[in-house]
Amino acid sequence: MHVMVLGAGVVGVTTAYYLAERGHTVTVVDRASDVASGSSGRNGGQLSYSFTDAMASPAMLPKLFPIIFGGSTAFRVKPPLDALPARWGWAFLRQCSSHSARSNTLAVLQMALRSSALLAELRSRVQFEFSFRKATKLMLLNSQSELKASEEVCAAKRQHGCKVRVITLAEAEKIEPALAHIDSRSIAAVYSEDDEVGDSETFTQQLRQWLTANHDIEFCFDTSIDRIRVEKRKLYSVETDGSTFKPDAVVVCLGAWSNRFLKPIGIKANIYPMRGYSVTLPLGEKPSSVSITDLENKMVYSRLGDDIRIAGFADIVGFRTNADTNRVHTLLSTARKFAPEIADYDANSVGEWGGFRPMTPDNQPLVGPTATEGVYLNTGHGMLGWTLACATGHDLANSLEKRQTG
Repeated sequence: MHVMVLGAGVVGVTTAYYLAERGHTVTVVDRASDVASGSSGRNGGQLSYSFTDAMASPAMLPKLFPIIFGGSTAFRVKPPLDALPARWGWAFLRQCSSHSARSNTLAVLQMALRSSALLAELRSRVQFEFSFRKATKLMLLNSQSELKASEEVCAAKRQHGCKVRVITLAEAEKIEPALAHIDSRSIAAVYSEDDEVGDSETFTQQLRQWLTANHDIEFCFDTSIDRIRVEKRKLYSVETDGSTFKPDAVVVCLGAWSNRFLKPIGIKANIYPMRGYSVTLPLGEKPSSVSITDLENKMVYSRLGDDIRIAGFADIVGFRTNADTNRVHTLLSTARKFAPEIADYDANSVGEWGGFRPMTPDNQPLVGPTATEGVYLNTGHGMLGWTLACATGHDLANSLEKRQTG
């Protein structure tokens, strides 16, 4: 088949890999001039197989009021006045029960564990460098309620093969001595043995080069998608600013922009952009080796080679970017206070970045065929696009093959 993949982020290019490996002719289209130019660019870098906890949960409910009215550093809520935030928000609230939170967390966990195994297979095949290493992970806990909830969630995750447990702060400092130099109210930590780190931007760039050299694949950059055209509930064409394509199938991997192309053809994907930020700095005097998550401020610290990637926040601002400079400054000042020696904050270049995470209300990505013949989805990964890319790309290719042979 000739399959078009819309979007050249880490999800889109990994999807192209699994499609090409099955013998399909693949065309990848993106408006940017290179791969991983959006949310895949300088994300947190963590392959967070253990931390799949759904944002929608009972613990989130008492936080909503201060979040909405500006009482949280980690969140900024200024959505445009349209229908989508209300529709998304209502669906989010319906997922905040204990049953839904547990179900969503474990569903994404199983996907993440498969993604880990699939990435290992892919690495053995392509063999290129992208600052990959097994880093393990510590998520710091600041209250008895967080401690109790984490113990329950960890017990459930262990039943599904995830090596994760709650440990004391003293145990955490033995694993990561840099914690002794962190200004934290932590009373304990969640320790994950199998989490990894890697530079998703470099991974996507290297995978593109490997695909170009080894498969029948074309990358069309600087190409804007005008519309997906459907006739009689069946894919007819994909129109861009320069050409009209008539593929056998199209896979929408457009992240937060997916709705713009799905809504006109009658496909409802309840995805909302949630903006996050990062800075990349040289190592400080007391750098960490283990990945660290500051749950209170919704920030992560990942060591990528000779750099520290600091990423975080979850802003509900539509597609606005006008506050990026202020939010990056807040990210830096929060990090400097929390971990003053983990990075060189006075470095000339801080590699500032902002990206829109495509959030679904239940934190589960949308993967597979739609009711429109020939149109497939691989989108809505939220903050876990890098973590889940291999699993969802693999599953998408499988679903296309099943539809083709069925």
